[in-house]
Amino acid sequence: MNFPLYIAKRYLFSKSSNNTINIITIIAALGVIIGTIALFVVLSGFSGLKAFSVGFLQTSDPDFKITATKGKSFEFDSNILNILAATEGIEHLTQVVEERAFFEFKGKTEVAYIKGIEENFIQINNIDTAIVVGRWLDFDGSNQAIVGNGISNKLSMGINDYLQPLTIYVPKPGLGYISSAQSDISSIKVQPIGIFALTEELDRKFVYIPIQLAKRLLGYTPNQVSAIEVKVSNLKDRASIIASVASKLGSDFEIKNREQLNATFYKMLNTENLASYLIFTLILVIALFNVIGALIMMIFDKKSNLKTLYNLGASVKEIRKIFVLQGFLLSFFGLLIGLTIAILLILGQQTYGWFMITPSLAFPVEFKFTNVIVVFITITILGYVAAKIASSRITKKVIE
Repeated sequence: MNFPLYIAKRYLFSKSSNNTINIITIIAALGVIIGTIALFVVLSGFSGLKAFSVGFLQTSDPDFKITATKGKSFEFDSNILNILAATEGIEHLTQVVEERAFFEFKGKTEVAYIKGIEENFIQINNIDTAIVVGRWLDFDGSNQAIVGNGISNKLSMGINDYLQPLTIYVPKPGLGYISSAQSDISSIKVQPIGIFALTEELDRKFVYIPIQLAKRLLGYTPNQVSAIEVKVSNLKDRASIIASVASKLGSDFEIKNREQLNATFYKMLNTENLASYLIFTLILVIALFNVIGALIMMIFDKKSNLKTLYNLGASVKEIRKIFVLQGFLLSFFGLLIGLTIAILLILGQQTYGWFMITPSLAFPVEFKFTNVIVVFITITILGYVAAKIASSRITKKVIE
């Protein structure tokens, strides 16, 4: 058996004659266990929040979106349609018209975006499931609208108010300043029949109306659109599908996937996750000072034993290795215990929802094997470094 490992295990699992050292060792082990639990739970919590938030984006955004490189709109001609229809892996596509507009309701005003959509729009995403009041568009030719919750609150507006419709204004295409509201501004009156609620940003951004109504308001031609939104059959094939479509459409068009459409949101999530990891790693570093302290006290407690080992032929390097291994094993067993408890907590939260955000919504967590690896590597490296720092106190002068 490896001599330093054998002695390290004896020192780790046998009680010291000094009860203070036993207490400090237990505290050090508890520090590693609690730190491991905290780090894994926080990482799993952020993974759950990310998956929860991304779920909202999947409800409102397509798998990828095609827009013109120059200008706000383009002609959706038969050539583009044939390219998309011939591309394997595309399940659905829909035309949309988007434009910034001015909204007025009972003297209150707000600036947001209209989004003209086709009837098959809900085949691309599940925005209709986000309706909290009212119902989805009928596409029966009437001037209906679905309004974001943030816009509804800002305008103090409900639904089905037939005496007071919502008025939408947009400038007519052209150059120069608006000189006359009569000649330079287009307007329509719509009846809000539903209110959706997803994220704060989306709730304040969009009002959905039928695409023909949006084209009439903006003065678009029948084939003129702002974008084409696409749903793919398999997300794993999305990158290759986008590459194929981009090569066929050429440089006049820009294609962005869901992550690129929400680049700021994803960047914020990743930054928060990294910041949390660094903060809790710092807490772990502080907790591992207890390991360093426990090892140093053990070194001085076993000074006579170390002198005997030295006289029997053990080198200073081998004696140092004993305490490196002891510190590493202390951290490793603390890691295993803490990780086991943390995994059970996360799986229990996923199954039973012990901690609730609201009476009907459990705090979202996600068990990811990558988080297990991150915690395992972090604790292992920090435990080894702590053991190396403590063992560096062993010199020839100390054990002679």
